[in-house]
Amino acid sequence: MSQSVLVNKAENYLKEISNDSISVDEIDNFENFKDLYFKLDDRLNYLMDLKDDMDAQGYTTPFTSLNKYGTKTVADVSIDEMGENSRHNQIFRMKANAKKNILDRVKSAIDSHKIAIGNLEQYGYVKCNSCYKKYSFDEYKHNNATCSCGSKAFTFKINKEATHRFEIIPYLPLSGNYMVLMGQLSAYGRESLKQVLNILKQERKGVVKTISLVIRFKDDNDRLIRKNITLESEFVNNYEEEVRRIYGKHVRIEALRLHRTKPAIIDDKHARTALALAYVRFSENIINNIKNDILKRKLSDFKRITKYDDIINEFENQTPDYIDKYDLDAIEAWREKQIENKFRNLNYIDRFGNMTRSLRRDLKVRESIYQNTFKNIAATLIIWDIFRYYLTTSFNSRKIKNGPFPYIRVELDREQRKVFQTTYQKVIDTLTSFTDIKIISIQEMDLLLYEKFKFEKQIKNSNIKFNHVALGAALINQNSDIELETISNAFNINESRIKKEIKHINQIKNPKSDKSKKFLDLIKK
Repeated sequence: MSQSVLVNKAENYLKEISNDSISVDEIDNFENFKDLYFKLDDRLNYLMDLKDDMDAQGYTTPFTSLNKYGTKTVADVSIDEMGENSRHNQIFRMKANAKKNILDRVKSAIDSHKIAIGNLEQYGYVKCNSCYKKYSFDEYKHNNATCSCGSKAFTFKINKEATHRFEIIPYLPLSGNYMVLMGQLSAYGRESLKQVLNILKQERKGVVKTISLVIRFKDDNDRLIRKNITLESEFVNNYEEEVRRIYGKHVRIEALRLHRTKPAIIDDKHARTALALAYVRFSENIINNIKNDILKRKLSDFKRITKYDDIINEFENQTPDYIDKYDLDAIEAWREKQIENKFRNLNYIDRFGNMTRSLRRDLKVRESIYQNTFKNIAATLIIWDIFRYYLTTSFNSRKIKNGPFPYIRVELDREQRKVFQTTYQKVIDTLTSFTDIKIISIQEMDLLLYEKFKFEKQIKNSNIKFNHVALGAALINQNSDIELETISNAFNINESRIKKEIKHINQIKNPKSDKSKKFLDLIKK
């Protein structure tokens, strides 16, 4: 397949995806869920094939051809060839940019589909009506909707305990159009996007990957040689011994540089961008649904604020015919004058042009609500979802499955856990009061995650069968003052299951019998 054909093929397919709206309404219906899952999975497979074709044709390094064409010095090119060479250079550069941009969009679309499918996998599964065997939807599709017992009759089950937020699926850049969607965000939405991206980019403490050295030594002919070498991370503590072993005991190290890798919580830029965009756009939808109810409670005169906004919007894009459209200063002055006249007629300002005290107060209150509550909704939701995901899944599960957060770290270190130190109490109060989102305020979530990761190491070789959702809820109960009923409601799990895991925790941490103590000693070893 020629490169231009491949670019057109990818662009047409992404355009087809963008024109197909996604709905998660009535997703609890088996047929609706199945249709959506199969559609997204088929798309993902097609996009992966496209990416493989692009990788095979060098789309990952599209500018390498410019090393061959268009990079000659002026001395190497005759005057007659300079114009032709410049034209060829421009053509190759345009083609290289087209390859780079389309591959970038395909990668974004792939990660967006992975996020969507990961949330759906968490949300629902099927159960055979004959032998009652459970299947994930990936297994269900792979087996052509047939159980190992031969039955084709299944019941759709919703996993209310799992961590998922399928509502974000319509807000993902499924066609790779993340740049377009960024441009459509509101002012506070753009601030919120930066905030969420910074959370997902939180890096762990640097780990040495390679060591670069500049060494000087004498060869067999007694010639002095200076050389650049690279050693792997395994030699970080004994690089001198390794260099002497290879180049002799008289070698001198003139320069040393440690190259560190700092993986982020979500260690892929396209996945980070897709997640951040989806959560921010979903949050903007929440805000549009609840903002009027909140402002009516907080402002002294909600109708006046609405009228204030209407007047501002009325003249925002108006331009009188008698003013030159290129005279921006005159247009701006005219708009300010029209707005001022309207405000004076409605007694929003006095005769000196000063805004009334009550209106000024209402505007400040509204700005505070937007900055301290609305802007932080997306960050609050994604922090809670990632926290809950770590708390309610096992180490092996996170290692094997993608889940709703592709490329997420299996475990977080102290630096990465810092993002969980912030608790947006006002946002949590707002969400619990005005929406049906289940979320609870937990102090020092970072320390609770540390307890979870430490406990996972303790139970690594244990034969106890844990319910990991209930285990996460039990750890919250053991390390906070939150009532068991509140935790049970937030995690959609029965209190009796949580109490069972509390007993398991106590059994591991505080063994009573000598047999249990010996068993735990063996586990630690």
